[in-house]
Order: sequence, then structure tokens, then C-alpha cells
Amino acid sequence: LVKNCLRMRPDRIIVGEVRGPEAFDLLQAMNTGHDGSMGTLHSNFPRECISRLESMILMGGYNLPAKTIREMITSSVDVIIQAARLRDGSRKITHVTEVIGLEGDVVTLQDLFIHEIQGEEPGGRISGRHRTTGIARPHFWEKARYFGEDKRLTEILASGEVLDEHGRPLGERFAQP
Repeated sequence: LVKNCLRMRPDRIIVGEVRGPEAFDLLQAMNTGHDGSMGTLHSNFPRECISRLESMILMGGYNLPAKTIREMITSSVDVIIQAARLRDGSRKITHVTEVIGLEGDVVTLQDLFIHEIQGEEPGGRISGRHRTTGIARPHFWEKARYFGEDKRLTEILASGEVLDEHGRPLGERFAQP
């Protein structure tokens, strides 16, 4: 499907769920000028997302060294957004994690935002907030500047808490189980 999509000359590609060898095609597309492309996959943590991508590529029978696959991932993926279902049934963005690069054979990641559970409200609803981890200038800064998003990114990182377009904490819109 991803290969056929590329024949249509899209600006970006969005794959609803990457489950197998199409991960390779998506990463190739991301590496060849399709900025803003994205896909979803199931994993428990951002670090596990990298391992899952590697596994999916290997499932496709691509006989590539692990380091080559990791280089491909780090050159095409800027950010991992981790969503999770909490024990109250609500879904929250728990991590916004930047893919920095490779140190030896290890993919380096850096959390930019995390969801901090603050307690439980009457009725069992979990309350919390999204907060920055103190990173003032992410690795993808120049790309954000190129697309004119550097000012908004600076404001979000400086605020300490992530707010939506109405000034409400971002997690509130996803609060209902």
C-alpha cells in the first residue's frame, strides 16, 4: 500500500497502523522528502517502539544489519508520541520523545514531555498534567524553524505545561473513558 501511495506523489504519508514489513517502506518514504509522514504501532514505551520497528523490518525478509536499520530509523523518525490507556479507562499521551540519533549501536532518545499522574478524583478519574522535561532546544529545532514552528515550540517548552489552542491542559480533551 505504501509503495502504491508513493506513485501518487504525496506530500506526506499517514499509515493508520504499521504491523509488518510496510514499516520499511514507510521509513524509506520518510527518508525521501515526505516530511510530516507518520504511522502508528503498538508498543508499551517509546524505547520499545524502536525495537518493534526493527522487528517489523526484519519480518519483511530484508537482510539488513541491525545498525543499518537503526540508522534508517534515526534519520527518518523525529518524534515518538506514546499513548496509553490508564486504569480509569481514559487514554493519555504519556510521552513525547525525541529520537536523537545513534551512540554506537544504541538509538538515543530524549523525553520532551511526560504525563505526570497527580492523583485520583472522586469517581476514580485519574488526574494529571503534561509537563516538559526541561529540554529547551530539541534536536529537531532546525527542522521546526524551517517549517515556521520554532516560536510555538519555544513557547510550549518554556511554559512547563502543554496547553491546547483554548488554553486548557492538553490532556483534558481525552479525559473521558
